[in-house]
Amino acid sequence: MLVVQLKPEDELQHLIASKKLLVIECLGCQDVLYPLEQIDSYIKGLNNELTGRIQLDYLCNRDYVQAYCEYYAKCIRNAEVLLVFSCGVGMQVVSALLEDAMVYTGCDTLYLNGFQGLRSQTVDCYQCGECYLNYTGGVCPLTNCPKQLVNGPCGGSQNGKCEVNPDADCAWDIIYRRLKDQGRLNLLEKIVHSRDYSLIIKQSLKRERIER
Repeated sequence: MLVVQLKPEDELQHLIASKKLLVIECLGCQDVLYPLEQIDSYIKGLNNELTGRIQLDYLCNRDYVQAYCEYYAKCIRNAEVLLVFSCGVGMQVVSALLEDAMVYTGCDTLYLNGFQGLRSQTVDCYQCGECYLNYTGGVCPLTNCPKQLVNGPCGGSQNGKCEVNPDADCAWDIIYRRLKDQGRLNLLEKIVHSRDYSLIIKQSLKRERIER
């Protein structure tokens, strides 16, 4: 089981302020706790101009999402920013399909004890509780880098290839090129701290109190 929660509003505000938005929501599968009312209230309270609000299931399904991206191509073209409300997997799928678009996640994803659905997907989410994707061009440095580096590549990467797996592209090379193509290299000036495991522990304890 995992839980999706709304990111702190001040964290989102400086990313989307005055931008024309397309909102994409994954209403979640049975294995995801999605705070529908809270996120709905947040979206309705935005002052941004919206080119559309799309509600889908299973943003983790790349073929399914690709078909919808083609269907909503006009809404996507008219938006300056795509704001995605989903677990980390859904956000990464949208970002991978729309590499030229400015895609941000409105959510953090936390792990909870219990069953997790098994689905065929090309990306993963470590449910770290403080998603880095808004600063890495939608490419997760935890799941794509064997060393889980969050502030740039290690000294062993060579010619855009990973030191641990020379057959794989260096995650931070991908991140750099993605941000450069989007004119967002300034995001790399932000120093992010490593994964805070206490977030997961606190969420698990909170869940246990609710169940009691």
